Amino acid sequence: MSEQQYFKFTNAVLVAPLLAILLIWTVYWFEIRFHVNLNDFGIYPRSFSGLKGIVLSPFIHGSLDHLYNNTLPLAILTAALMYFYRGIAFKVLLLGVIVSGIITWGIGRPSYHIGASGLIYVLASFIFFKGIFTKHYRLTALSLFVVFIYGSLLWYIFPIKEGISWEGHLGGFITGLVLAIFMKVQMPSIKKYAWEAKDYNEEEDEFLKHFDEDGNFIEHIDQEVTEEAGLKITYDFKPTEPKDTSE
Repeated sequence: MSEQQYFKFTNAVLVAPLLAILLIWTVYWFEIRFHVNLNDFGIYPRSFSGLKGIVLSPFIHGSLDHLYNNTLPLAILTAALMYFYRGIAFKVLLLGVIVSGIITWGIGRPSYHIGASGLIYVLASFIFFKGIFTKHYRLTALSLFVVFIYGSLLWYIFPIKEGISWEGHLGGFITGLVLAIFMKVQMPSIKKYAWEAKDYNEEEDEFLKHFDEDGNFIEHIDQEVTEEAGLKITYDFKPTEPKDTSE
């Protein structure tokens, strides 16, 4: 598969992020419009009833600030996943939600854990580590972009601020790393030039024949070629003489 075929813009690059944003905003609008609180549908660690939050918690947010802070990272990282890893993107999203939710359910404090931040950490972690592991120049550049934009997220996998589910963040970070290690992706073939081949011979390179040992361009080259029936053809290459435009 060539790079042009692999890095191809599809409708999913736009549809998936927009759908994710639409869902989380619709749920929040529903809470405001009908004066209900859906926090009970979040993850409540080590309780049977809290298991439903593994799937439902990413769509629930406690405040407008909470929702706003998760909107842009979720959109950007989902779009990046769909574009650069479209072959496994939906698997990453599904497994990311489930596995990170299970980890949060297992290690979290006895409180309701809600929000899409766990999934955001899955995406940031996966995109970063997968790009490093593949060693493909475009995916590595994407990894560095994620670090530059969202590198500060790393601090929030530790309990440094009250009211934040650092357990969900840690679960997402671990999940992204595990998925990056074990999920296989078919990488595009990188175009290689003749001079990159192991059996490359400089003496046979037609382009280099136009230069001498010191790197100076040779303006006059005579090449003799013998064709069938003993016909001898001589190609004579000479620089074009400049026209005299003086009057």
